[in-house]
Amino acid sequence: MIRTYLVPLLALAGLVFAVVKVVQAAKPPIPAPPVVEPAHAPYESFVAGSGLIEPSTRNIAFSTPVGGVVTAVPVLPGQDVRKGDVLFTIETRELAAELAVKQAALTVAQRQLAALQAKPRPEEVPPAHARLAAAQAALADQQAQLSMWENVQDKRAVSNDELSRKRFAVDAAQARVAEAESQLKLLTLGAWSVDVAVLEGQVESAKAAVDSVKVEIERRIVRAPIDAQVLQVNTRIGEYAQPGPLATPLMILGSVHPLHVRVDIDEYDAWRLTAGSPATAFLRGNNAIKADLKFVRFEPYVIPKRSLTGESTERVDTRVLQAIYSFEKGKLPVFVGQQMDVYIESAPIQNAQPAPAASPEPGAAK
Repeated sequence: MIRTYLVPLLALAGLVFAVVKVVQAAKPPIPAPPVVEPAHAPYESFVAGSGLIEPSTRNIAFSTPVGGVVTAVPVLPGQDVRKGDVLFTIETRELAAELAVKQAALTVAQRQLAALQAKPRPEEVPPAHARLAAAQAALADQQAQLSMWENVQDKRAVSNDELSRKRFAVDAAQARVAEAESQLKLLTLGAWSVDVAVLEGQVESAKAAVDSVKVEIERRIVRAPIDAQVLQVNTRIGEYAQPGPLATPLMILGSVHPLHVRVDIDEYDAWRLTAGSPATAFLRGNNAIKADLKFVRFEPYVIPKRSLTGESTERVDTRVLQAIYSFEKGKLPVFVGQQMDVYIESAPIQNAQPAPAASPEPGAAK
């Protein structure tokens, strides 16, 4: 009984099971619905590209011309700054001390110049007049004595020697009067212009030294070059800021009014674009968030493709033309650095005409 009925039944059941499994395996799998519905092009004929949101000024990466310890970072990411606002500062204690020394030297030079320009002092003029009056009185006395000796009737009573001494005394008195007059004139004329010029030069030199230190202090204060928004802050108080270009900038700024979208267009589709073509950008992750774009310019240099979308049909061994479009952020929840799917309206693709056959060369065999 077992061999007659059971074994054939088991074989038949196994065959049916195998057939059922084969039929089930042959059915195509039901595709899973996408997590996010992809964006659909709003134009009948279009060119699609991957866009990257960037500031209208592009990213302005900040470093410092002079290395040092960061002493202040008064801005925060997302903060709007005006041109000239302080972004961060570097330690300046040594320069502050040097500035105090230079300012003291400038003060000394200015006071020396002021003292020279203030000459003569009012107290110095009366003594000079008195010395001139004394010299004139002495001259008058010597002249009176000489006149008395010269008017003696009996020439034998006056020796020639004594008369010569009196005359020499008058000449000396006249020289002292001339000296006193010159000193008084020199005093009333004030400072010599050459001495004033020398001290003025010293003052200018001291001012230049002060300005030089101030410039060095100002170089350690990094300011915003334009009205912009702080996009990233990568430095903290107490950290050492290295000078020169850095792989990770100390701070990034950019103007977000308006925003720009840099769209990579495959070189195989670049010929289909025209300047001013309308375009629409959809935010990745939510195709309900979109923005109408305004054409700005083409980057005339075609570059190797760097931004990849991950599509299986995407070509990576190609070059791209970058088209720049702008839009106002408004209340859109978009940020600098996000990717967008961009569709640019273009003319329909015409059927390619086959190339004409080359004419045979003369003498070729037919």
